[in-house]
Amino acid sequence: MATTPPPPSAPPKPTWDPAQVESPFPWLRPTIRIRLTLLYGGMFLIAGILLLSIIYLLAAQALHVGSSPPFRIVSGTKITVTSSTCPGVAGDQSIEQFNSAIAACMDTQRKHALDDLLSRSLMALLGLSIIAFAFGYAMAGRVLSPLGKITRTARRVVGSDLTRRIELDGPDDELKELADTFDEMLDRLERAFTAQQRFVGNASHELRTPLAINRTLLEVHLSDPAAPVELQQLGRTLLATNERSEQLVEGLLLLARSDNQIVERKPVDLAEVASRAIDQARSEAEAKGVEIRGERAPAVVQGNGVLLERIALNLVQNAVRYNVPEGGWVEVTTEAQHGQAVLMVSNTGPVVPAYEIDNLFEPFRRLRTERTGSDKGVGLGLSIARSVARAHGGRIAAVPREGGGLVMRVTLPL
Repeated sequence: MATTPPPPSAPPKPTWDPAQVESPFPWLRPTIRIRLTLLYGGMFLIAGILLLSIIYLLAAQALHVGSSPPFRIVSGTKITVTSSTCPGVAGDQSIEQFNSAIAACMDTQRKHALDDLLSRSLMALLGLSIIAFAFGYAMAGRVLSPLGKITRTARRVVGSDLTRRIELDGPDDELKELADTFDEMLDRLERAFTAQQRFVGNASHELRTPLAINRTLLEVHLSDPAAPVELQQLGRTLLATNERSEQLVEGLLLLARSDNQIVERKPVDLAEVASRAIDQARSEAEAKGVEIRGERAPAVVQGNGVLLERIALNLVQNAVRYNVPEGGWVEVTTEAQHGQAVLMVSNTGPVVPAYEIDNLFEPFRRLRTERTGSDKGVGLGLSIARSVARAHGGRIAAVPREGGGLVMRVTLPL
């Protein structure tokens, strides 16, 4: 007795968020400037404590609490003394009582003097330490300012702006040597990048032209009703092979271009992009019996609409093609969250091991085998999607879906 297969479950919501969480206290980051400031201030504080200790010991030795007073009253009559700081010597006393009171009073005054010296010195050391830390922070920033310029230039270069140069001025020290070396490296990279662009342009012309000619000739021969059946079958096979070669060339050229940073950006709604991709893949999905569903909320990003549409189309086509034979579905959603636009494509399909995920984004690769022998594509879809996402400052990640299939998540900055 045949059993009814269970209905497909909804795709699980990923528990991870690829957005990088910034530290709430960026000034606490242990930068070189902070470490140098702590080093300078710490050395000053240690030197101040040592100097204060030496001064205190020398002062204590000079005053020497407990030593005898420099005078003693040996004899005399009717000695009357008043003192506001030594009330013990006031009144009628014998000579011995008076000498003892004088000695105790001098010990007390020595202790007060040492305590006052210590407290005032500590306050002065604290104030000077604050000044030293602030001065050290300012000097460290001044010394490290060339490194900041190098870092800012490197960040601009990451965006494929290879025309940037540091051109650091100043003394011929280690930092200027580093900046000059970095500039020389950028010169070589710019030359190599320009050569690559020239090669891509030449390859685009040289490869497309013969393939277009071959396609035209094959279509002309196939349009001849008098052609033998064997020749028509051969022509259709060659036409399919030629079409595959054209797709491969287009994919390689797009992959080469999409590795660059997008210079001209325009507002693009990911919801609209996803809807267009779904419209293009709907006929194929209906032929395979795959349902396409999902809610698409507006999520406007700055980028290239054609390339972003290619991301959505590649993901949707892969989700349709690599699906279950019956009762499969593809869910496409878009939303804006945490300052990012998110495009998520989930699908039913074969079980994908987690360790195989990285291979999916390599050119001409698929699960456990190379893609060059498959009729489902040229094996560049996910590679192109990753390159386009990176060119827009975003990223694409995949996680296996419980029960089979994948959850593809594209995040782009708003």
